[in-house]
Amino acid sequence: MGNADYEQLLRGASLRVTRPRVAVLGAVSDNAHADTETILGAVRERLPDVSHQAVYDSLAALSAAGIVRRIQPSGSVARYETRVGDNHHHVVCRSCGNIADVDCAVGHTPCLTASDDNGFVVDEAEVIYWGTCPQCQAAQRSK
Repeated sequence: MGNADYEQLLRGASLRVTRPRVAVLGAVSDNAHADTETILGAVRERLPDVSHQAVYDSLAALSAAGIVRRIQPSGSVARYETRVGDNHHHVVCRSCGNIADVDCAVGHTPCLTASDDNGFVVDEAEVIYWGTCPQCQAAQRSK
C-alpha cells in the first residue's frame, strides 16, 4: 500500500489525513505485530521530528476507527497490525515473544461458543495460542 491508499483508508473512516497518521499506518503495515517503540522508530525514519505523543494519538485513533488492531497478549506490551475484520487469532512464543497470525479456528470449536453470553451480543472471540516458535525449539535442541 502507498500513501494514497492510507489517505483513502483514513478518509473512509472519517479521520483527518495527517502526516503522522499516514506514517503510523505505513509503519504498522510494514511491521506486523510491532510494539509502539518499533512503530515509533519506523515512523521517525519517515518523519524525523514526530513526537511520541503524535504516534500514540495516531495509534489510538487508528485502533478506535478499526483501521489497525491492537493486541496485547498477557505479560506483553501492546502490539499493532493492519489485518482487521477477519477475527483471526494469534500464536505467541513463550520464549522470545514472537507473534504469528492464526486463521480462525476450524472444525468443532466449543470453546469459542460462549456457554452463557450474559445478554451480550458477541461479535468477536479473541484466542491466543501459546507455545514455542521453531527458532526457539532449534535453540533448545542445540543446547
